[in-house]
Amino acid sequence: MKPMQSLTRQIGALLIAIGLCGAPAAAQDYPARAITFVVPFAPGGTTDIAARLVGHALEERLGQPVVIENRPGAGSLTAAATVARASPDGYTIMMAASPAIAINPALYKQLPYDPVADFVPIALLVDTPFVLAVNPSLPVATVADLVKLAHEKPGGLAFSSPGVGTPHHLFAELMQSMTGIRMTHVPYRGSVQALNDLVAGHVQVMFSDIAPAQGLIGDGKIRALGVSSKRRVPAMADLAPIAELGLPDFDAASWMMVVAPSRTPPQVVDKLHVEIKRIAETPDFRGQTARMGMIPVDTPDVPGLQDYVKAEIAKWSEVVQRAGIAGSQ
Repeated sequence: MKPMQSLTRQIGALLIAIGLCGAPAAAQDYPARAITFVVPFAPGGTTDIAARLVGHALEERLGQPVVIENRPGAGSLTAAATVARASPDGYTIMMAASPAIAINPALYKQLPYDPVADFVPIALLVDTPFVLAVNPSLPVATVADLVKLAHEKPGGLAFSSPGVGTPHHLFAELMQSMTGIRMTHVPYRGSVQALNDLVAGHVQVMFSDIAPAQGLIGDGKIRALGVSSKRRVPAMADLAPIAELGLPDFDAASWMMVVAPSRTPPQVVDKLHVEIKRIAETPDFRGQTARMGMIPVDTPDVPGLQDYVKAEIAKWSEVVQRAGIAGSQ
């Protein structure tokens, strides 16, 4: 072998060795600069508020800035696709709500990301139950009353939502499939409009986020029948779960989970998992999220989260299929 060829091969081998050693070293030094925390919605909503609580605490724990970047649009597709393509180095993470991960795969004909292959789940933070509410003029006081009336008037009751495939929509579809009732879906362009028309009586029923519904319930402008999760909600402790009111298998909640691009180094994922888990266990985080109508949860480890994501995709795929909206977007 010629001396020049031998030298070239030696340099190439050295560069490969340096490259192999560089990734673990970079992971050990993580974080060495600011972290971008993407929120798929506009500022001010519950997802944004929860992300800012985590981001502020994470900044203090890691000693580096955590920059909240709001990227609303296309029902969270814009943000999710951006994060899926981001460099897998731990410097871009996302606060994902369940629609982006568990519902969209069945709802969209072509999704610009794969929720299982393109993301690694870091920590599950909260469940977000909804409240089943009706207009006070409707002659029902219980879930059983509503089911009875809906059976008597097939398609005669209308329920509102912020759009096809949203949790508000699918929770109602789940209830219909479990009871055999049929109501008419009226989609709006946002939850505020959907809730306003419930108050006005243009629709009779809605599964609503708890935070914006609390004041309306307190003022008697809408009537709460039950909460969607099997666990009671601290913010509405006197309101029983639907599962305790005649539908024992009813259990539906949105959730929030921090994710990162797949192929993020395991050392980085583990570090973020540990730190965010500790944040989620603090009285400050639990208290503030509970006041917004959320239920803090104890996150599984990363392999457990991966199993959880697959189970949630399968669960909501069945609901989407039964609703006849699979591939409709």
